[in-house]
Amino acid sequence: MIEKTTLDNFEEYDDPILYDKENDPYTEDVTFLEKWASKTEGVIIDLACGTGRATIPLASKGYRVIGVDLHKGMLNEAKNKSSNLNIQVDWVEQDCSKLDLKIKSNLIYSVGNSFQHFLTNDAQDGLLMSVNRHLETKGVFIFGTRFPSAEELFQPSKEEYWRTYIDRDTQNKVDVYTVSSYDSLNQVQHHTTIRKFKNTDEEVVNEVKTNINLRYVFPKEMERILTDNGFEIIDVYKDWNETPITEDSYQMVYVCRKVKGLQRKSSVFSTTGCYGEG
Repeated sequence: MIEKTTLDNFEEYDDPILYDKENDPYTEDVTFLEKWASKTEGVIIDLACGTGRATIPLASKGYRVIGVDLHKGMLNEAKNKSSNLNIQVDWVEQDCSKLDLKIKSNLIYSVGNSFQHFLTNDAQDGLLMSVNRHLETKGVFIFGTRFPSAEELFQPSKEEYWRTYIDRDTQNKVDVYTVSSYDSLNQVQHHTTIRKFKNTDEEVVNEVKTNINLRYVFPKEMERILTDNGFEIIDVYKDWNETPITEDSYQMVYVCRKVKGLQRKSSVFSTTGCYGEG
């Protein structure tokens, strides 16, 4: 049985400092989000915000942002990074598939391919139902997920070189390798990342392995999932530069609009503007 989105699938994020070293340079999604934020009134919600890579830049532009994550370590690092900044950001530790913020928004987003952490149909529906409940009618939900190409899914099940980067603290090289296997029945890729840290003589002095499971969704499947959860798709891009999606894409960036609320027997609309468990 495939596990749901719980902390036992978050091994890749147990070192928030390392996560920032490897991901902070990426800003294309933040630039994209800023365009939508400029057209949005009210609070913005960042789901699976991690260490605040996208949250903090938006808040620094003057937007009020709520950053939500289930991983306590990542969220604590986000709090540390923003503690000395004069920004409007609230950090909330919650499961994004069971969101209860007592507020509604005109813009919710999730970056870093976080959609792939929701490994089951129920988990995906839980996320989208949560987003729907917290969006105003005609509010926008933006998220990205990897494109399920054959090249992406059927990677070698042996250690394969991926990339090298320079550690910003030591200025030494880190070589990164991956091992992947794809479970076709559950559309889940089991992924191991191996980082080999080198010294000034380029000798490997430390090696760290982390594991993660990632769910893949095909484009037509995504259309049905979003429609069933009260959304219409405004645009789908192959990257955060708004390039039209093609068969050779590596990513799918969705811009969706809430067109209807959801009536669930287990949910009751409250006077705070959110649904609560019934």
